[in-house]
Amino acid sequence: MTLAQSHLKKARVRLKMLDHLFNEGAWSDVVRQAQEAVELALKGTLRHVGVEPPKQHDVGALLVEYRDRLPPAVAAQAEDLARISLWLRKEREFAFYGDIDLIPELTYGQEDAERARRDAATAVRAATLAIEAPT
Repeated sequence: MTLAQSHLKKARVRLKMLDHLFNEGAWSDVVRQAQEAVELALKGTLRHVGVEPPKQHDVGALLVEYRDRLPPAVAAQAEDLARISLWLRKEREFAFYGDIDLIPELTYGQEDAERARRDAATAVRAATLAIEAPT
């Protein structure tokens, strides 16, 4: 197993966790775990094509930069994946920790969780295409 494959496996586990969190109405937790799934999926994709991702949470811009190394079906989604990564990166800490004037359970709702879950599934599907594509 490669590190890219390991990242994809971990992303898939987090994706499954989203269903449980969603069914519990834990909207902010869905957003937080979706971010982790996306980060792992995108970092796995980058590693698979020979790009060592930096130790930061949003690597979407690198997908756009190195889209020529991606399978065409994934390269066509590069901007969407970068948008997903940026959005969830911005929500990462607030969804988990909150802030003095932001309580996660009161801030995030079902629509946020649905969007996060849908976006995470998109990223994991793209990573699957990239990492498990026949060579």
